[in-house]
Amino acid sequence: MASVYFTLRKWKAEDTKSLSEYANNKKIADKLRNVFPHPYTLKDAEEYINACILADESKEYCRGIDIEGKAVGSIGIFLRDDVYCKSGELGYWLAEPFWGKGIMTEAIKQICEIVFEKYDIVRIFAEPYANNMESRRVLEKAGFQLEGILRKSVYKNGQLMDSCMYSLIKDTNI
Repeated sequence: MASVYFTLRKWKAEDTKSLSEYANNKKIADKLRNVFPHPYTLKDAEEYINACILADESKEYCRGIDIEGKAVGSIGIFLRDDVYCKSGELGYWLAEPFWGKGIMTEAIKQICEIVFEKYDIVRIFAEPYANNMESRRVLEKAGFQLEGILRKSVYKNGQLMDSCMYSLIKDTNI
């Protein structure tokens, strides 16, 4: 269990200031896809929050990670389509002051349980960079299994890197 109390909740327009402050961290941006900007501005926060508020929840389930009334991170599962319609991709980040406290492991467990119950999917996957050992450990502690290494699959900050494919499979008879 996380040593700091948190909740997963819907995003609110009032989260803009805390989101822009906590997300404006190169250490976080370096571990995520390029769609996550650095620097992270108030405008970026407004656009992200609006996108989450207006999102079609039949296709994605996004929540803010709230500690003491402040949004300090984000977590979401994005449902796939076509032949991948029984899968969802997990994405997440957490503000640096809260790293190493078990928060993200518990947040991943919570959101996966909710999404497996709410949607007709059997697989949730995540693709951390191979050198992001912290994120890989979080996934493993949350019950995800490493399926493989995708060699030279990511081009980030002028560098080719490997990524990993992790998944959590719902206990089902499909």
